[in-house]
Amino acid sequence: MFISTSKLQLKFLLFAGLILSLMVSCTDTSSNNLSDNSNADSEEWVELFNGENLDGWDFKITGYELNENYANTFRVEDGLMKVRYDEYDQFEGQFGHIFYEEPFSYYRLIVEYRFVGEQAPNGPGWAFMNNGIMFHSQSAESMELDQDFPDSIEFQLLGGDGEEDRPNGSICTPGTHVVVDGELVTDHCIGADGPTQHGDQWVTAELVAHGSEKIQHIVNDEVIFEYSRPQLDNGQRISGGYFALQGESHPTDIRSVRVLNLEGCMDENASNYKDYYVKHDPYSCED
Repeated sequence: MFISTSKLQLKFLLFAGLILSLMVSCTDTSSNNLSDNSNADSEEWVELFNGENLDGWDFKITGYELNENYANTFRVEDGLMKVRYDEYDQFEGQFGHIFYEEPFSYYRLIVEYRFVGEQAPNGPGWAFMNNGIMFHSQSAESMELDQDFPDSIEFQLLGGDGEEDRPNGSICTPGTHVVVDGELVTDHCIGADGPTQHGDQWVTAELVAHGSEKIQHIVNDEVIFEYSRPQLDNGQRISGGYFALQGESHPTDIRSVRVLNLEGCMDENASNYKDYYVKHDPYSCED
């Protein structure tokens, strides 16, 4: 049977349209079958300091009740969290700590800070340009009235005096011990071989904590220390706790405190799966 050219073209167009429709349908079906965790590698950092006030933070200063902010030691000005001593007559052992309200166990914490100005009158010599990030710590409310430092591990923040090397990122252990290179170390402070940051430059300190399994101190992207098995003086292992920023008599500015939780759903079929988690929490998984 003879079929005209126009009829052949029409049949061809109809056939092509059908194929195209099937291809689109298959593509849509494939897209709909993709897991909702396609952004699994997207890191969900949370900024803990809002730049306006100290909501979500608790103070504990030696000799004072919880959240009694003696002499306006901790404050927010110009979008910065500040540790200041301008309202002190002199420093008399009022060691201060500002605690974030929630505990963590597996996480990365980044603090951007700088030392500024002059040390408080009568501040101890060792506290010159010296503060710390206290972590795996007891809570602020559990500290005793005259307790100087929480039972915790300290990521020491040490500034340079413009002349001598003062390596940053050492470990101090109030009420605790850690294991370094397989050996339990009971010294109060364990010196780092990190860089020295002189003056009032901004410094980025990053803490990586995998419970009690692995802890790293990182300064300006350089790994300074790695150790494990933090424990109380009585040998009880510490796998998590609160963290606090220290005030030991030298004025300090903090412009950012952000955390990345490393504990969550590690089921790849869950919508809230993240490939950077290191600790599985099956109860957090969502369809």
